[in-house]
Amino acid sequence: MDIDWKTIIWQQFGAAIDTLDDTIVLCPDHLWTAVLWDDPDGAEYGQFWFVAYHTLFWIDLYLAGYYEGFTPPAPFIRGRLPEKPYTKEQIQTYLAHCRHKCQSTLEGLTEERANQHCTFAWIEASFVEMQLYCMRHVQEHAAHLSFLLTQHGVTGFDWVAQARNTTASGHTSL
Repeated sequence: MDIDWKTIIWQQFGAAIDTLDDTIVLCPDHLWTAVLWDDPDGAEYGQFWFVAYHTLFWIDLYLAGYYEGFTPPAPFIRGRLPEKPYTKEQIQTYLAHCRHKCQSTLEGLTEERANQHCTFAWIEASFVEMQLYCMRHVQEHAAHLSFLLTQHGVTGFDWVAQARNTTASGHTSL
């Protein structure tokens, strides 16, 4: 049996990212700063916008495969909160960046890169295992965000079976 693992991993990782995208698109403005949970480091860390940003930051980081020296693209900052919440448009732009980076990284994955050892303070794993670990992280936070939205009567969610096709602008099509 010949299995295209890169395509399979992308289809499922992309579906997780598209599920996260759905929560961001469906989030009404009045819930953008809604609190999902109390965080001892500050209320902002439990807000909808931050959970979305946090999820994207870790996609970007794990696709890089290293922690030291990693910097997200502007206007995003590492290690501290921005002066005001990132906008929905900024988060959607970062999501498109991460989605493209994920797809191109997985499509170009070599055996050597897949087996590359990644070390973070909380986990050591091969590069490909880090991507599966990250996919689970995306699914977890997409579920948190969709749960908050459904508690507030937001509808329009649907199961994403595989990564969606993208338009020329980089946005996913439904």
